[in-house]
Amino acid sequence: MIENERLDALLASGEYLSYAYAYPHKTAYRTLAPPVDLRALWAEEDRRALFLYVHVPFCEQRCGFCNLYTQVRPKSGVEARYVAAVERQAAVVAEALADRAGPHKTTPPGFVRLAIGGGTPTFLGAALLDRVFAAARRMGAADVPTSIEVSPGTLDDDQLAVLVANRVTRASVGVQSILPSETGAVQRGQAPADVERVVRRLAAAVAVCNVDLIYGLPGQTAATLRRSIDHVVDLGANELYLYPLYVRPLTGLGRRDGWDDHRLGLYRAGREHLLARGWTQASMRMFRAPGSVETGGAEYRCQDDGMVGLGAGARSYTRALHYASPYAVTQGAIRSGIEAWMAQSDADFAVARHGIALDPEERRRRFVLLSLLDTGLDRAAYLQRFGADVLAHLPELGEAVDAGLVEVGAGRVGLTETGLERSDVLGHWLQSAAVRAARAAWEAA
Repeated sequence: MIENERLDALLASGEYLSYAYAYPHKTAYRTLAPPVDLRALWAEEDRRALFLYVHVPFCEQRCGFCNLYTQVRPKSGVEARYVAAVERQAAVVAEALADRAGPHKTTPPGFVRLAIGGGTPTFLGAALLDRVFAAARRMGAADVPTSIEVSPGTLDDDQLAVLVANRVTRASVGVQSILPSETGAVQRGQAPADVERVVRRLAAAVAVCNVDLIYGLPGQTAATLRRSIDHVVDLGANELYLYPLYVRPLTGLGRRDGWDDHRLGLYRAGREHLLARGWTQASMRMFRAPGSVETGGAEYRCQDDGMVGLGAGARSYTRALHYASPYAVTQGAIRSGIEAWMAQSDADFAVARHGIALDPEERRRRFVLLSLLDTGLDRAAYLQRFGADVLAHLPELGEAVDAGLVEVGAGRVGLTETGLERSDVLGHWLQSAAVRAARAAWEAA
């Protein structure tokens, strides 16, 4: 068993170990024996405020930092077969969710958010992309805040018309940097003219135009990061995500030596620059322009409400079980995984075969971690849900207080400014020893 890590040692190392945005990570999932029937699983869940996520696992290129479950330039016909499988899975899952058993039998399932991610959803042609939206509508995810991921080189007029027709409220463009020297250093081919065209058009078409940028790219400086920020903001972006560059096993950068790490300093430079422009910071990564429009709709909190995933790499969350297809990074394993996923029968789609059961400790850790990364943890809400004060269940939070990352009040536990910038370290540290052991075993396999 892996022993608990010391927070002060992690902070002193300066390492960026993993993104903290979900818990547990998919590398902690294992084969479920026996498989779990979805109808019985979801019957016990509150299905009134669900998030629907549709995964499109295709891209035009593989960036050097990427470990997403995505296939580069699939053979002709694969995308059409994939969308047909998504449609079949959507029908099976909708039937399971519609079961009127369980504590909420009088309330039909309700989706309050829809996201289509990847990969690159706009790698699909307009007709196939529209079929994905139609499948989501048939499940009940209609007229809800809707987000989609886009790359600069894949969005054309027909696809943009599909986004507008399906009332997309937020589009996220993976730009990473406006400088070819920086994107080229991580094997990302990208034309500056495409960036300008796509960001301008999306800014005029959707309420929230997000641009993803990365700090820590080879050769990047505070000045060039500020230049990227200013350029995409001037193009119309009203939301930015600033991501640290992660160097992961099995990726292009993971096999590269001699990389100069100066991510924390770049994060601070980017943050200060955006705050000086009047932007607000919502999380370690997320920044909003002054007066930017929220997507509205019913409230969804990932630590409280369920997620339904469609597609080869999508995760689904219930209170006691998270499930998905087996995770992979290498192209050969991903291609095989997508083919296996598409070959499933309707009966296969009706059960979960791979995932992780969350015992009471893991549920508590997940709630604490996601609450801290959001707007903070309400101590009274935690007490009502778990029957004790959060500090009684997780006394190790005292280490985070001593390190200046977390502050504890009478009613709330939240991140300090220092804690905000070290959110990923805190998220890694808050994992249970069992989850870290499972992740380490997956990486070593």
